Amino acid sequence: MTFFYEGQVLWAQIDANQHMRHTAYGDFGAQARLGLLEYLGLTPAVLYGHKVGPVLFREELIYLREIGINEHIKVTCEIIKSRPDGSRWSMRQELYRGDGVKAAIIVADGAWIDMEKRKLAILPPDLIDLFKHAPKSHDYIEEPNKPVIS
Repeated sequence: MTFFYEGQVLWAQIDANQHMRHTAYGDFGAQARLGLLEYLGLTPAVLYGHKVGPVLFREELIYLREIGINEHIKVTCEIIKSRPDGSRWSMRQELYRGDGVKAAIIVADGAWIDMEKRKLAILPPDLIDLFKHAPKSHDYIEEPNKPVIS
């Protein structure tokens, strides 16, 4: 299992019930997604150089267990569905507590946006090749490419 983010839960991420607040789960998921992109070579500088960036359409969080202050957490990322050109994708992430217990599952559906035109985009071929190296789940589904409407 590959982790794309590991870190400690901070005081600012704790709610009135003394466990990690719901929005912090999403924040850790977002940081792990950026970690995955960096791992693939799709760094912010590379993406910005091509004037593209990731955009989410949906993010679903399933809370399984509480996470407390100062706990060390780890977050995985794997592609569960994608078009061959990577223009649309779905990712599953799992958050684990320091004791190894799975605490949450995040499923996110996303694509790429042209940051100048503010429209959906397809990655340039060299970046598609990088994205294709993302870890895929055991239940991965490849969907057919569809034209991007500009």
